[in-house]
Amino acid sequence: MRAIRVATNGGPEVLEHTEVEAPDPQPGQLLVEVAAAGVNFIDTYQRSGIYKMKLPFTPGSEGAGKVVAVGSDVTGFQVGDRVGWAMAPGSYAERALVPADKAVLVPDGVDDRTAAAALLQGLTAHYLVTSTHQVRTGETALVHAAAGGMGLLLTQLIKSRGGNVIGTVSTPEKEELARRAGADEIIRYTEEDVAKEVEDLTDGRGVDVVYDGVGKTTFDASLASLRPRGTLALFGASSGPVPPVDPQRLNAGGSLFLTRPSLAHHILTRDELDWRAGELFNWITTGTLKIRIGATYPLAEARRAHEDLEGRRTTGKLLLLP
Repeated sequence: MRAIRVATNGGPEVLEHTEVEAPDPQPGQLLVEVAAAGVNFIDTYQRSGIYKMKLPFTPGSEGAGKVVAVGSDVTGFQVGDRVGWAMAPGSYAERALVPADKAVLVPDGVDDRTAAAALLQGLTAHYLVTSTHQVRTGETALVHAAAGGMGLLLTQLIKSRGGNVIGTVSTPEKEELARRAGADEIIRYTEEDVAKEVEDLTDGRGVDVVYDGVGKTTFDASLASLRPRGTLALFGASSGPVPPVDPQRLNAGGSLFLTRPSLAHHILTRDELDWRAGELFNWITTGTLKIRIGATYPLAEARRAHEDLEGRRTTGKLLLLP
């Protein structure tokens, strides 16, 4: 079968499209014919070596497709089932081994591409608005990169819970997308002082929560935008990791809360995964949540997908199509 392999850490050029031996499922695993694989920033962190992986490896931690073989002790899944997954490595391939405890059945009302585009970011958005900071009616959130895949999902979910959204974007086209998703106010972070704009938009109060997947270049503005006892949810680092932080800054800013959550710790049990995925798929089928697929690429063009993602040339979700 064909797959993308990383033999050495580096830039997008280390992504090699090559022939590999097709795997067989071991106990606890499903072998899935991949219909679509999601492209996420975590893939770039693993490729570059920011997140350590044993080399060589096949990147990709999210996808959807059809089960073609089932490990000996697997229950709840059978050949022919349509499944989706997140936080399972090896998705940039024609076939992937998926741990059964990471897989979820895809309902009839959700197609494969939508499922592949929704799970990692959708489950992340779910825990951010329900668990990290439970958004309540009337609260205001600052969402960085509001026209990206995560930003569009967060904006829709915050609005569905009665919250208000201030989004940051870089271009008029991205502003239009964010507003279409429900953003109440937009800040052009390339042209304006984000913290000052937030102060003006909130009459000096600050926001209740900041959802920051950008990291290094936005962290200071995120802290400065919070109300006293507000929460900064730093869930990614697309601009690079945040340097060490003196905890006294949280006191000086108004007894602020800072958390660095990750999806793995929010789907620790089967019950929690099924709850989050069930609500996510229900939001999709009822129209509460619209998944924007910004671009699709053949598997062989994984390098271009990474270049576009890291170059901030994308909106919505990127997919590889084996």
